[in-house]
Amino acid sequence: MITQTAPSTPRASTLPSPVRQRRRRKPSLYRTLSRVLIMLIVIVQVYPLAWLFLTSLRTEHDFATGDPFALPSSLTWENYARAFETGDLGRNILNSFIVTMGANILIVLFGMMAAYAIQVLGFRLSRFVRALFLIGIIVPVQIALVPLFIDYSAVNLLDTYQSMIIPLAGFALPMSIYLFSSFFEYIPRETYEAASLDGAGPYRIFGLITLPLSLNTVVTVVLVNSIFIWNDFIFANTFVLSEDLKTIPLGLQNYIGAMGKVDWTATFAAVCVTITPLLLVFLVLNKAMIQGLESGATKG
Repeated sequence: MITQTAPSTPRASTLPSPVRQRRRRKPSLYRTLSRVLIMLIVIVQVYPLAWLFLTSLRTEHDFATGDPFALPSSLTWENYARAFETGDLGRNILNSFIVTMGANILIVLFGMMAAYAIQVLGFRLSRFVRALFLIGIIVPVQIALVPLFIDYSAVNLLDTYQSMIIPLAGFALPMSIYLFSSFFEYIPRETYEAASLDGAGPYRIFGLITLPLSLNTVVTVVLVNSIFIWNDFIFANTFVLSEDLKTIPLGLQNYIGAMGKVDWTATFAAVCVTITPLLLVFLVLNKAMIQGLESGATKG
Protein backbone atom coordinates (compact mmCIF):
# COMPACT_ATOMS: atom_id res chain seq x y z
CA MET A 1 0.00 0.00 0.00
CA ILE A 2 1.41 3.28 -1.09
CA THR A 3 0.78 6.36 1.04
CA GLN A 4 1.20 9.82 -0.33
CA THR A 5 2.48 12.58 1.87
CA ALA A 6 1.82 16.25 1.22
CA PRO A 7 4.86 18.12 0.07
CA SER A 8 6.28 20.06 2.98
CA THR A 9 7.10 23.73 2.57
CA PRO A 10 10.81 24.37 2.58
CA ARG A 11 12.16 25.86 5.76
CA ALA A 12 14.07 29.08 5.84
CA SER A 13 17.32 27.15 6.19
CA THR A 14 16.62 25.08 3.05
CA LEU A 15 15.64 28.07 0.91
CA PRO A 16 18.11 29.24 -1.69
CA SER A 17 20.41 31.98 -0.49
CA PRO A 18 18.98 34.68 -2.87
CA VAL A 19 15.50 34.11 -1.40
CA ARG A 20 16.80 34.39 2.16
CA GLN A 21 18.66 37.56 1.28
CA ARG A 22 15.54 39.01 -0.33
CA ARG A 23 13.48 38.28 2.80
CA ARG A 24 16.07 39.90 5.01
CA ARG A 25 16.38 42.87 2.69
CA LYS A 26 12.69 43.81 2.64
CA PRO A 27 12.26 44.77 6.32
CA SER A 28 15.56 46.62 6.36
CA LEU A 29 14.65 48.48 3.17
CA TYR A 30 11.26 49.51 4.54
CA ARG A 31 12.86 50.55 7.80
CA THR A 32 15.48 52.62 5.98
CA LEU A 33 12.89 54.34 3.80
CA SER A 34 10.75 55.10 6.85
CA ARG A 35 13.69 56.63 8.68
CA VAL A 36 14.65 58.72 5.66
CA LEU A 37 11.07 59.95 5.31
CA ILE A 38 10.88 60.82 9.03
CA MET A 39 14.18 62.67 8.83
CA LEU A 40 12.96 64.69 5.85
CA ILE A 41 9.78 65.63 7.71
CA VAL A 42 11.78 66.63 10.79
CA ILE A 43 14.13 68.77 8.70
CA VAL A 44 11.23 70.50 6.96
CA GLN A 45 9.59 71.24 10.32
CA VAL A 46 12.66 72.17 12.35
CA TYR A 47 14.67 74.13 9.78
CA PRO A 48 12.38 77.21 9.70
CA LEU A 49 12.48 77.44 13.50
CA ALA A 50 16.27 77.06 13.60
CA TRP A 51 16.68 79.64 10.83
CA LEU A 52 14.33 82.03 12.63
CA PHE A 53 16.27 81.76 15.90
CA LEU A 54 19.67 82.16 14.24
CA THR A 55 18.46 85.14 12.22
CA SER A 56 17.14 86.80 15.37
CA LEU A 57 20.73 86.73 16.71
CA ARG A 58 22.34 88.29 13.62
CA THR A 59 23.34 91.90 13.50
CA GLU A 60 21.25 94.17 11.32
CA HIS A 61 24.21 94.92 9.03
CA ASP A 62 25.07 91.24 8.65
CA PHE A 63 21.49 90.39 7.67
CA ALA A 64 21.21 93.30 5.21
CA THR A 65 24.54 92.80 3.43
CA GLY A 66 25.13 89.04 3.68
CA ASP A 67 23.31 85.94 2.57
CA PRO A 68 20.10 85.70 4.64
CA PHE A 69 20.31 81.91 4.63
CA ALA A 70 23.98 81.73 5.65
CA LEU A 71 25.20 81.19 9.20
CA PRO A 72 25.59 84.45 11.15
CA SER A 73 29.11 85.86 11.28
CA SER A 74 28.48 87.27 14.76
CA LEU A 75 25.77 86.86 17.38
CA THR A 76 24.06 89.59 19.38
CA TRP A 77 21.14 89.81 21.82
CA GLU A 78 20.47 93.47 21.02
CA ASN A 79 17.69 92.48 18.64
CA TYR A 80 15.59 91.18 21.55
CA ALA A 81 16.11 94.39 23.52
CA ARG A 82 15.18 96.44 20.44
CA ALA A 83 12.11 94.25 19.89
CA PHE A 84 10.72 95.22 23.30
CA GLU A 85 11.66 98.89 22.78
CA THR A 86 10.17 99.23 19.29
CA GLY A 87 6.83 97.67 20.08
CA ASP A 88 4.80 97.04 23.21
CA LEU A 89 5.61 93.35 23.04
CA GLY A 90 4.90 92.56 26.69
CA ARG A 91 1.38 93.98 26.52
CA ASN A 92 0.74 92.22 23.20
CA ILE A 93 1.69 88.87 24.75
CA LEU A 94 -0.55 89.56 27.77
CA ASN A 95 -3.50 90.43 25.51
CA SER A 96 -3.01 87.28 23.44
CA PHE A 97 -2.82 85.22 26.63
CA ILE A 98 -6.07 86.71 27.97
CA VAL A 99 -7.90 86.16 24.68
CA THR A 100 -6.56 82.60 24.31
CA MET A 101 -7.46 81.59 27.87
CA GLY A 102 -10.91 83.20 27.72
CA ALA A 103 -11.79 81.58 24.39
CA ASN A 104 -10.52 78.17 25.51
CA ILE A 105 -12.59 78.28 28.70
CA LEU A 106 -15.74 78.93 26.66
CA ILE A 107 -14.80 76.31 24.07
CA VAL A 108 -14.19 73.56 26.63
CA LEU A 109 -17.18 74.45 28.79
CA PHE A 110 -19.81 74.76 26.06
CA GLY A 111 -18.21 72.10 23.85
CA MET A 112 -18.28 69.44 26.57
CA MET A 113 -21.80 70.38 27.67
CA ALA A 114 -23.17 70.25 24.12
CA ALA A 115 -21.41 66.96 23.34
CA TYR A 116 -22.61 65.48 26.66
CA ALA A 117 -26.20 66.42 25.89
CA ILE A 118 -26.03 65.15 22.31
CA GLN A 119 -24.03 61.94 22.79
CA VAL A 120 -24.65 60.81 26.37
CA LEU A 121 -28.03 62.14 27.48
CA GLY A 122 -29.58 61.95 24.05
CA PHE A 123 -32.83 63.58 22.95
CA ARG A 124 -35.08 63.67 19.95
CA LEU A 125 -33.31 65.01 16.85
CA SER A 126 -29.92 64.87 18.64
CA ARG A 127 -28.24 63.59 15.48
CA PHE A 128 -29.78 66.43 13.50
CA VAL A 129 -28.47 68.97 16.01
CA ARG A 130 -25.02 67.41 15.82
CA ALA A 131 -25.13 67.65 12.03
CA LEU A 132 -26.04 71.34 12.30
CA PHE A 133 -23.00 71.95 14.48
CA LEU A 134 -20.77 70.11 12.00
CA ILE A 135 -22.06 72.31 9.20
CA GLY A 136 -20.53 75.21 11.09
CA ILE A 137 -17.07 73.85 10.28
CA ILE A 138 -17.44 74.83 6.63
CA VAL A 139 -18.72 78.37 7.35
CA PRO A 140 -15.96 80.93 6.60
CA VAL A 141 -15.29 83.48 9.30
CA GLN A 142 -15.14 86.35 6.81
CA ILE A 143 -18.90 86.39 6.26
CA ALA A 144 -19.48 87.23 9.93
CA LEU A 145 -17.15 90.23 10.18
CA VAL A 146 -19.55 92.94 8.99
CA PRO A 147 -22.63 91.70 10.94
CA LEU A 148 -20.54 91.25 14.08
CA PHE A 149 -19.02 94.71 13.71
CA ILE A 150 -22.50 96.27 13.42
CA ASP A 151 -23.81 94.30 16.42
CA TYR A 152 -20.77 95.06 18.56
CA SER A 153 -21.00 98.77 17.81
CA ALA A 154 -24.69 98.72 18.78
CA VAL A 155 -24.01 97.10 22.19
CA ASN A 156 -20.69 98.90 22.85
CA LEU A 157 -18.54 95.76 22.60
CA LEU A 158 -16.05 97.12 20.08
CA ASP A 159 -12.47 97.44 21.29
CA THR A 160 -12.91 94.93 24.13
CA TYR A 161 -11.58 91.48 24.92
CA GLN A 162 -15.09 90.07 24.52
CA SER A 163 -15.25 91.20 20.90
CA MET A 164 -12.38 88.81 20.12
CA ILE A 165 -13.17 86.00 22.57
CA ILE A 166 -16.82 85.45 21.56
CA PRO A 167 -16.33 84.89 17.78
CA LEU A 168 -13.14 82.88 18.29
CA ALA A 169 -14.96 80.55 20.68
CA GLY A 170 -18.05 80.39 18.51
CA PHE A 171 -16.25 79.37 15.33
CA ALA A 172 -14.16 76.77 17.23
CA LEU A 173 -17.17 75.10 18.87
CA PRO A 174 -18.22 72.83 15.94
CA MET A 175 -14.89 71.01 15.78
CA SER A 176 -14.66 70.84 19.57
CA ILE A 177 -18.14 69.36 19.85
CA TYR A 178 -17.21 66.78 17.23
CA LEU A 179 -14.05 65.79 19.14
CA PHE A 180 -15.83 65.53 22.48
CA SER A 181 -18.82 63.61 21.13
CA SER A 182 -16.54 61.21 19.26
CA PHE A 183 -14.68 60.51 22.51
CA PHE A 184 -17.89 60.09 24.53
CA GLU A 185 -18.88 57.24 22.20
CA TYR A 186 -16.11 55.12 23.73
CA ILE A 187 -17.38 55.50 27.29
CA PRO A 188 -19.37 52.31 28.07
CA ARG A 189 -23.07 52.88 28.68
CA GLU A 190 -22.82 50.49 31.62
CA THR A 191 -20.72 53.08 33.45
CA TYR A 192 -23.51 55.64 33.27
CA GLU A 193 -26.17 53.05 34.12
CA ALA A 194 -24.27 51.94 37.22
CA ALA A 195 -23.87 55.55 38.35
CA SER A 196 -27.60 56.17 37.78
CA LEU A 197 -28.50 53.12 39.87
CA ASP A 198 -26.35 54.53 42.67
CA GLY A 199 -28.44 57.69 42.62
CA ALA A 200 -26.17 59.99 40.61
CA GLY A 201 -27.88 62.60 38.48
CA PRO A 202 -26.69 63.91 35.09
CA TYR A 203 -24.68 66.75 36.62
CA ARG A 204 -22.93 64.46 39.10
CA ILE A 205 -22.21 61.91 36.37
CA PHE A 206 -20.76 64.67 34.23
CA GLY A 207 -18.52 65.94 37.02
CA LEU A 208 -17.37 62.59 38.45
CA ILE A 209 -17.22 60.34 35.38
CA THR A 210 -17.24 62.19 32.07
CA LEU A 211 -14.97 65.08 33.00
CA PRO A 212 -12.11 63.02 34.55
CA LEU A 213 -12.13 60.60 31.61
CA SER A 214 -12.01 63.50 29.14
CA LEU A 215 -8.88 65.24 30.40
CA ASN A 216 -6.74 64.10 27.46
CA THR A 217 -9.42 65.23 25.04
CA VAL A 218 -9.61 68.59 26.83
CA VAL A 219 -5.86 69.01 26.38
CA THR A 220 -6.21 68.13 22.69
CA VAL A 221 -9.01 70.64 22.13
CA VAL A 222 -7.15 73.39 24.02
CA LEU A 223 -3.87 72.87 22.15
CA VAL A 224 -5.49 72.69 18.71
CA ASN A 225 -7.55 75.83 19.27
CA SER A 226 -4.78 77.74 21.06
CA ILE A 227 -2.61 77.66 17.93
CA PHE A 228 -5.29 79.39 15.87
CA ILE A 229 -6.43 81.78 18.60
CA TRP A 230 -2.87 82.83 19.49
CA ASN A 231 -2.16 83.63 15.83
CA ASP A 232 -5.54 85.18 15.05
CA PHE A 233 -5.36 88.36 13.02
CA ILE A 234 -8.68 88.86 11.29
CA PHE A 235 -10.93 89.31 14.36
CA ALA A 236 -8.38 91.38 16.27
CA ASN A 237 -7.75 93.61 13.26
CA THR A 238 -11.49 94.15 12.77
CA PHE A 239 -12.72 94.72 16.32
CA VAL A 240 -9.68 96.22 18.11
CA LEU A 241 -9.16 99.96 17.68
CA SER A 242 -6.75 100.96 20.47
CA GLU A 243 -3.10 100.12 21.03
CA ASP A 244 -3.73 98.80 24.53
CA LEU A 245 -5.73 95.77 23.30
CA LYS A 246 -3.58 94.75 20.35
CA THR A 247 -2.60 91.11 20.28
CA ILE A 248 0.66 89.68 18.95
CA PRO A 249 -0.27 89.58 15.23
CA LEU A 250 -1.34 93.22 15.38
CA GLY A 251 1.64 94.22 17.51
CA LEU A 252 4.09 92.91 14.92
CA GLN A 253 2.91 95.71 12.62
CA ASN A 254 4.71 98.16 14.91
CA TYR A 255 8.04 96.97 13.51
CA ILE A 256 7.21 98.43 10.09
CA GLY A 257 8.77 101.88 9.97
CA ALA A 258 8.35 104.84 7.66
CA MET A 259 8.14 104.17 3.92
CA GLY A 260 7.71 100.48 4.59
CA LYS A 261 11.13 100.01 6.19
CA VAL A 262 11.14 96.89 8.33
CA ASP A 263 13.53 96.12 11.18
CA TRP A 264 13.80 92.46 10.20
CA THR A 265 16.15 91.26 12.93
CA ALA A 266 14.02 92.84 15.66
CA THR A 267 10.91 91.38 14.01
CA PHE A 268 12.43 87.90 14.00
CA ALA A 269 13.38 88.34 17.66
CA ALA A 270 9.81 89.34 18.48
CA VAL A 271 8.46 86.31 16.60
CA CYS A 272 10.81 84.02 18.55
CA VAL A 273 9.54 85.46 21.81
CA THR A 274 5.88 85.06 20.81
CA ILE A 275 6.08 81.46 19.58
CA THR A 276 8.10 80.21 22.56
CA PRO A 277 5.10 79.80 24.94
CA LEU A 278 3.17 77.68 22.44
CA LEU A 279 6.20 75.51 21.71
CA LEU A 280 6.86 74.90 25.40
CA VAL A 281 3.24 74.02 26.11
CA PHE A 282 3.09 71.71 23.10
CA LEU A 283 6.33 69.93 24.05
CA VAL A 284 5.08 69.37 27.60
CA LEU A 285 1.55 68.22 26.69
CA ASN A 286 2.09 66.51 23.32
CA LYS A 287 1.77 63.04 24.84
CA ALA A 288 -1.58 63.91 26.38
CA MET A 289 -2.68 65.36 23.06
CA ILE A 290 -1.81 62.15 21.19
CA GLN A 291 -3.61 60.06 23.81
CA GLY A 292 -6.64 62.30 23.51
CA LEU A 293 -6.78 61.63 19.78
CA GLU A 294 -6.16 57.90 19.96
CA SER A 295 -7.32 56.47 23.29
CA GLY A 296 -10.79 55.52 24.34
CA ALA A 297 -12.46 55.86 27.68
CA THR A 298 -11.30 52.55 29.15
CA LYS A 299 -8.14 50.56 28.86
CA GLY A 300 -7.96 46.88 29.52
